[in-house]
Amino acid sequence: MTVKPVIHVGVDGSWRDTGALEWALQECLLRREPLHAVHVIEEKLRRSPGWEPDAVDDASMELVDQVQKYLDESAGRLDHEADLRAGAPARTLVELAAGSRMLVVGRRGMGTFKRLLIGSTSEAVAAYASVPVVIVPDHWKPADHAGPVLVALDDGDDNAAVIEFAIAAAIERDLPVRLVHVWDLPVVLSWDAMNSAGVSAEWSENAERHFENVAAEWRAKYPELTIRTDVRRGHPIDGIITAAEQADAQLLVIGTRHHTKVASFLLGSVTRGVLHHATCPLAIVSAAGVN
Repeated sequence: MTVKPVIHVGVDGSWRDTGALEWALQECLLRREPLHAVHVIEEKLRRSPGWEPDAVDDASMELVDQVQKYLDESAGRLDHEADLRAGAPARTLVELAAGSRMLVVGRRGMGTFKRLLIGSTSEAVAAYASVPVVIVPDHWKPADHAGPVLVALDDGDDNAAVIEFAIAAAIERDLPVRLVHVWDLPVVLSWDAMNSAGVSAEWSENAERHFENVAAEWRAKYPELTIRTDVRRGHPIDGIITAAEQADAQLLVIGTRHHTKVASFLLGSVTRGVLHHATCPLAIVSAAGVN
């Protein structure tokens, strides 16, 4: 599939105070590619009793005009565009971004009723999108962090697309990459403490050996890039979030697997948990491949 060299970003009424537009603009400058900012009017809102569709539309057009002016004044002289659409926010953003470079959203919902949509829009976008999705926490600023690009890996064999995305982001930013794997033993109540300790040590050694081998393969492909490993035991969600915070990560990358259209609506529990708790921008990349 041919990739459209455009980065899409969803914006709402709080766009000045959120980090999504700033992150997307930074990425556009690094890639020298244009930005398409989209504000989606929720159709249900326009039909709600007591709401005047014309007033909603006028306010939305004013918001889009303000975003366009901001984009026109931004650095880079790229052909950025702000657009207004009506529909379900998540579905509309996903459809517009199909075939493009990536889709960027804030952690909060894109609609005016964002208190009712916290988490739902970003989670649905991440689950449905066929392109990488970057979810940026509120109030994030590019200059607030100085750490590496961190990529969270599971013990599967299909992490290549996720690592490739992280490496591309790191090279753009002249940053090192850290491969993080968090593992834990299954709960087996019949094991005594000594046996558990022995098995734990074995699992730890095996995990460290495996991911050091993974890192070595990527170092051979990108010898100019610093790639380190971080293998730790613990709860996957807590371990990944803690690793990112300790490293002061500028970007956290994690994979997801869409096996069927029905299953794709439900992100994996680890990916969903990281999405809701990450304190830095989070890129969710399909293990099947990236653009």
